[in-house]
Amino acid sequence: MTTWVEDPEGGRDRGPRALARAWAEVMIRPRRFFRNGVAPADQAPGLIFGVLVALGAVGGRLATGDLPNFQTVDAIPPFVPEAGAVRVLLVLMGVGLFLAPATFHFAAAIETVGLTLVAPDRAGVSETVQLIAYATAPCLLTAIPWAPLRVACCLYGAGLLVVGTAVRHRTTIPRAALAAALPAAIVFGYGFGGFAAAGL
Repeated sequence: MTTWVEDPEGGRDRGPRALARAWAEVMIRPRRFFRNGVAPADQAPGLIFGVLVALGAVGGRLATGDLPNFQTVDAIPPFVPEAGAVRVLLVLMGVGLFLAPATFHFAAAIETVGLTLVAPDRAGVSETVQLIAYATAPCLLTAIPWAPLRVACCLYGAGLLVVGTAVRHRTTIPRAALAAALPAAIVFGYGFGGFAAAGL
């Protein structure tokens, strides 16, 4: 379960300013951020960060009407109204309360399996969840409806995940890339639309 640790060793400060600082730091100085900004068993700040990034990305898509559709299947369930505030609220609640946290945990579980094979001296699962959540930082800009920018953001996010994995799990970049490949495809390729933006 996600727990809120009042006095974590390391980890992030709480509040809006701390979230903004975390975003800037992970974008500019990722190695330092992943070394100092991720704490064992303190998932809450990381999850809040990742969920807010996802909400920003989806909010931008809702504002521009640029929601994905998968050929014959719409991304929005049929019971959600076609337009209006109720639609926006339901979509944002679904992403914030269910889809984003579940995706981060699912991707972390997959990465943990990969890490058992390539990084025997790895850190805990909670740290992997935080790595994935913080690596989504550039994807806030996927709210802008421009395919090249979305591709760049998703590639940068995947790169951040590899760097974070190498730093926190004490392994090499090639091994980290191997362990993070499938989680990165799920989160950045499908979740944030990198594959669709690249025409794949």
